[in-house]
Amino acid sequence: MLFIGNIREHLTIVALTAEEYAKTLQTFAGLGVVGGTIYDALLAGCALKAQAEALFTWNFRHYAQLGPEIAALLQAPK
Repeated sequence: MLFIGNIREHLTIVALTAEEYAKTLQTFAGLGVVGGTIYDALLAGCALKAQAEALFTWNFRHYAQLGPEIAALLQAPK
């Protein structure tokens, strides 16, 4: 819980509305995203909503299949 509290002090939590959630699922399912990768797609949807400058991940393969807009945000954590 201390870790979660620390994160909330430094970051903004972004949540999708029900409409945004459904649209994100529809968009990425249309790209052929299935299974557990759909969770990555939902996180990517939040990154787009927040107009994030970067999306940090070690799993480039999953995120890269979400399209060029997401691929352009990908960075490996240091």
